[in-house]
Amino acid sequence: MKDASLYHELEDEILKLHQLVETVELKVPDEAPPPSKQVKPLFRHFRRIDACLQTRVAFRGSDEIFCRVYMPDHSYVTIRSRLSASVQDILASVSEKLQYSEEQSARDDALILVTVASSGEKAVLQPSEECVFTTLGINSHLFACTRETFESLVPLPEEIQVVPGDSEIHRVEPEDIANHLTAFHWELFRCIHELEFVDYVFHGERGRRETANLELLLQRCSEVQHWVGTELLLCESLGRRAHLLKKLIKIAAICKQNQDMLSFYAIIIGLNNAAISRLRLTWEKLPGKFKNLFRKFENLTDPCRNHKTYREVLAKMKPPLIPFIPLILKDLTFLHEGSKTLLDGLVNVEKLHCIAEKVRTIRKYRSRPLCLDLDPSPSQLQTKAYVRQLQVIDNQNLLFELSFKLEPGGQ
Repeated sequence: MKDASLYHELEDEILKLHQLVETVELKVPDEAPPPSKQVKPLFRHFRRIDACLQTRVAFRGSDEIFCRVYMPDHSYVTIRSRLSASVQDILASVSEKLQYSEEQSARDDALILVTVASSGEKAVLQPSEECVFTTLGINSHLFACTRETFESLVPLPEEIQVVPGDSEIHRVEPEDIANHLTAFHWELFRCIHELEFVDYVFHGERGRRETANLELLLQRCSEVQHWVGTELLLCESLGRRAHLLKKLIKIAAICKQNQDMLSFYAIIIGLNNAAISRLRLTWEKLPGKFKNLFRKFENLTDPCRNHKTYREVLAKMKPPLIPFIPLILKDLTFLHEGSKTLLDGLVNVEKLHCIAEKVRTIRKYRSRPLCLDLDPSPSQLQTKAYVRQLQVIDNQNLLFELSFKLEPGGQ
C-alpha cells in the first residue's frame, strides 16, 4: 500500500489482495467434518460427558459458546456468547441476565469481570480485551462483581477441596490411556490452522482472536502435566503410588511409540515437578528397569544444546506425529525477535522464508491421518471421557502440601 504512491499500477493488485483477505477462511483439514452451526463446548466448561465425547472441531472467533459467569456468592448465570466477544460484551450479557438497569451499570457499582484461579489469585480484565475464554487457566473461572466486592472473591469450593482415592487411572490399562491421549491430542492438533502459530508469535495478545485452537492445545499440555502430579499425590498408599508411577512412565513410553511427543513431554515434565521428584520412598520402590527408562526419557527431554536429542529423534519420525508445540512456538519467537521483518524499508525475505519452512514442517506432521484401533465398548467410552476431562490440581502450593503429607522426610 505504501509503494502504491510510487507505482500506481499496484492499486489493482492491492484491491485483489484486500478481496482475498476478506474471503479467505481458516479451514479445517479435509478429513474433518465441517463445523456445525450449533453452540460449541469449550474445555471443561460444564464437565458434561456428552460434550467431551464429541469430536473436536476448529473454533473461530465468530463461533458461539455457552459460558458460566459466577457471582461472589458462587451462584452463576449462563450466557451465550461469541468466542471473540469482548469483556464489555460479556458484562452486557451478564447485566441483562441479572436485570441490571442502565443507571446501575453506569454508576460506581457497575460490574467488572475478574478471573479467579484455584490458588486464589485474581485479575481484573479490561473492557476491551477479547477472546478471554481460551486464555483462562485450567481451574480458573470468570466472576462478575463490583469494585467493592472484589476483595471477597474466593475460588469455587470444588477447585480447592482435595479428596484422596482411586480414580479411573488405577483401573485402566496404560495402553488404553495412552491411545486415548494420542487420539484426543491429534483432534486438537488438527484443529489448529498453520496461521495460528504465526499470529501467536507476531501479534501476541492482539492476535488472540485467531489463535483459539492453539491456546486450547497449550492449555491441554499444562493440564496433562498437572494431571500426573495430581494422580500421584492423591494416592495415599506407598505401594500403589509406586505402581502408579511405573504405570505413568509406561504411558509416556506408549505415547512416544504413538509419536505423540506432546503427551510424552507433558508426562515427563509432570514427573519432574518438584512436588513429585522429592518423593524419595516412592522413587526407591520403582523397579530398576523403569528407573533406567525414565532416565532415558529425561535425556530425551533435556533442553541442553537447544533440545538437540529431541530434535534428532523427531527428525527420524514420519507423519502422522504430534510435536511438542511449545518448542515450535519458541523457535518461531526466536526467528521473529532475532531479526527485523523490515530492513531499511525492505521486507526481510530470508526471515519470512525461515518462518515459512517452520509452517511447512507443521503441515508435514499432519500430512497423513492418524489410525488408532480404539474399541467403542462402554468401558472404552468411560476411559475416553476420563482422559478428555481430567480433574487436576494446578495450585503448586497445594501440591507441595500433599507431597509433604505423604512423605514428610522426603528430599
